[in-house]
Amino acid sequence: MRKFIIIEYIFISLVCVYCLLYFFEQDYILKAIYVTYLHGHSTAYIEDYVHFKNSEIKASSNPQPWPLHNSYNTHNLSDEQEKFLLDSRTIAYLVIKNDSILYEAYFDGFDEVSKVNSFSITKSYISALLGIALRSGYVDSLQQPVKDFLPGLTGKYADLVTLEDLVSMSSGLDWDEDYYFPLNVTTASYFTTDLKELVYNIPINTRPGQVYNYQSGSIQLLSMALAQATKKSVSAFIHESIWEPLGYEQDAYWPVDSERKHLEKGFCCIASNARDFARLAKLYKDYGKWNGQQIIDSSYVVKSLTPRFKNGKTYGYSFWLKEYDNRKTFMMRGHLGQYVIVFPEEDLIVVRLGHKKHGGKVGDFNSDVDVFMEMGLNTNGSLRKIHAKLSNE
Repeated sequence: MRKFIIIEYIFISLVCVYCLLYFFEQDYILKAIYVTYLHGHSTAYIEDYVHFKNSEIKASSNPQPWPLHNSYNTHNLSDEQEKFLLDSRTIAYLVIKNDSILYEAYFDGFDEVSKVNSFSITKSYISALLGIALRSGYVDSLQQPVKDFLPGLTGKYADLVTLEDLVSMSSGLDWDEDYYFPLNVTTASYFTTDLKELVYNIPINTRPGQVYNYQSGSIQLLSMALAQATKKSVSAFIHESIWEPLGYEQDAYWPVDSERKHLEKGFCCIASNARDFARLAKLYKDYGKWNGQQIIDSSYVVKSLTPRFKNGKTYGYSFWLKEYDNRKTFMMRGHLGQYVIVFPEEDLIVVRLGHKKHGGKVGDFNSDVDVFMEMGLNTNGSLRKIHAKLSNE
């Protein structure tokens, strides 16, 4: 009898908690608890896309496999580098030189076709879609008001925000970017079943276009604006304008808020693989051209890889910028250390996907991205040594 009373008490308590969460419009927390904590995680993770409804992005009808370099996988990682990859729970490490795969390694049961949640790498894809929309005439200019497409925007400065303000992270949106605390808008946007309503209820209360302020909500708004401009879902738009012409080999998944609303999380989460993620990097390395076809205007690519604000010198149009070893680089990057790094002068692309960032230091490096950059350069340097040896034989 006592056991029954305890069970009944727990049940009633859970019902009350749910009712309170629902009343205060915080019921997304229940899904957050199920997807993360009940699966042994404290934040979003690279395989969590399986717990969401997804929009499928079909592989290209004309797949274009990456050629293998003549020196494919002849480079050997040092013991320290291999330990770093294992300690940081890397699942994919890929180096592309002169548009050919020079080196690749996979871990923890993953391989070249395994799908991984890219998190904010997706923001770079939305930026690319904006460039394509400009070239195709779906939007008039970067200075076009967002309200032309999303009249439901709210806030003191909602009339002033432009497409450029969204893609450069200067929208003035009242948004808290936090990936670990459950009671905030970023977590809500990840688990909500009505993403449009959630984002529309976040006001634009700061004058836009003044300073850089990284906010996932800005790119979500841009994604929604592009859907209105093109009169098609961003999944359909990305398939016809990027996946198809760039020869993506594998289907991809893009989580949506719910089966009924079916709105893509434009700020994150396309699930694909290392080889296919490298394609957009090559497109930008080659100034928007693919196999002789101009996909994005080169002028837009240049603007995308140039800081707009003094307080955002490491950020362009949803691409990250960094100078490393006297080389200018740009990258797509996401939560938990998803990186697609480009060394334009070296004609080099480095992709790293994994379960987490490395918390410590290796050698003289201050961050995990520095290590992956150095590893990529070392692999490239090894190639030079191999070629020098062959030329002397």
